[in-house]
Amino acid sequence: MRAIAVTQFGGPENLQELGLPEPHAGSREVRVRVHAAAVNPTDTNLRTGAYGDGGHDGPWIPGADLAGVVDEVGPDVDWWAVGDRVMALPVPMGPHGGAYADQVVLPAASVVRLPEGIDFVPGSTLLMNALTARVVLQELALSPGQTLAVTGAAGAFGGYVIQLAKADGLTVVADASEDDTELVRGLGADHVVPRGDDFADHVREIVPDGADGLADGAVQTERVVAAIKDGGAMGTIRGWAGPAVRDITVHPVLVFEHAERSDLLDRLRGQAADGTLTLRVAQVLPAEKAAEAHRLLEAGGVRGRLVLDFS
Repeated sequence: MRAIAVTQFGGPENLQELGLPEPHAGSREVRVRVHAAAVNPTDTNLRTGAYGDGGHDGPWIPGADLAGVVDEVGPDVDWWAVGDRVMALPVPMGPHGGAYADQVVLPAASVVRLPEGIDFVPGSTLLMNALTARVVLQELALSPGQTLAVTGAAGAFGGYVIQLAKADGLTVVADASEDDTELVRGLGADHVVPRGDDFADHVREIVPDGADGLADGAVQTERVVAAIKDGGAMGTIRGWAGPAVRDITVHPVLVFEHAERSDLLDRLRGQAADGTLTLRVAQVLPAEKAAEAHRLLEAGGVRGRLVLDFS
């Protein structure tokens, strides 16, 4: 089996094509023949060793988003069949590794059906970032009519936060650079303010008492707490847990803890199918160009997801 992996942590040049033993599905698992794998910051962090070694000697296979076809079904799985077209959320530091491989074994609960009319490439861009956004909103527990502030709104996570928040009936104040203003407005933000260290001041100009909640996709942490009202809530994506001030609660969300939430994954599948969520593809590269994809992502400015073609 072909996999794009690292045997030593480091730069993009450390990614290499390896021939690994063919994996097989165990109890309550399926194997997916991968056709497309999205490239996320999670992948570059794994490559550099930011997540440690996962308790094994490698190789380490990046990738937390894939789409493909079920080609093996393990025992105790009666809801998937060989030939089903699916999207899936593997845990890269888990026992089977990530999405950058021809075949990936993962829990059957981490797999959802690819919606009709959506191909493998766009389908591979949905689950990880959309699930992160969904869990953040779930933790913030805002009610229709309340206000959500969003940083990093032009990114994949931020874009899904905006669209899911609007579907939940929230008012959204989001940041954007001048070049991204129309993109963020098109995603549904009610108010678009300049990105940067004065984000909180701009939010307070619109919501004088502060936003009810904040989703911090730009990882600005304590620099944006002032945008939140007293007693409000903040969702973070890189483990920052505060402390905050003024009785603001901080909710760090680690998406891989929710990778088998099939109820949430299927809800997201439905929202992609009905157009609530926009699947944004920036560029498709052949799998052997994974190092180039990592360089492009780390250079910044990518809007939508880079996708590796394993078909």
